[in-house]
Amino acid sequence: MTALDKGITENGTGYAGKTWNILGQVYFPKAVCDSTFAFETNSEPGQFVPVHVHPTQEEFILVQEGELDLKLDGKWLKAKAGDLVRMPRGVPHGYFNKSDKPARALFWVSPARMLEELFNNLHNVADPQEVVKISARHEVEFLPPEANA
Repeated sequence: MTALDKGITENGTGYAGKTWNILGQVYFPKAVCDSTFAFETNSEPGQFVPVHVHPTQEEFILVQEGELDLKLDGKWLKAKAGDLVRMPRGVPHGYFNKSDKPARALFWVSPARMLEELFNNLHNVADPQEVVKISARHEVEFLPPEANA
């Protein structure tokens, strides 16, 4: 069992100095243990993560800067800086930076399950189809592209 390590993960850094590049978006792990996994995302205008499902995890997003458009359980919502998005396990969701400004957000899932391993395996993978295949092996199921409309 991995326990939560006490301390501070400084702004602009990842836990243990780690950073991931996943299809051009920058991710920083912030806290990692069995019960939770927290990471920061930095999304440039036009970047997104398509609609997908975490069947074994609750997920949250705290928007820190900018705004994100979310497709949550088939409905479009907008989250602005300071807003908290709650996504229960099994609920389809995706996030999109449709604005003309960068967005920064803190995400966390509970329990952590295989998400850190997934991000390690997705780092610098350039093919979106390969990302979908790898994700499926780590308990993240992407929906068909029409789910993003």
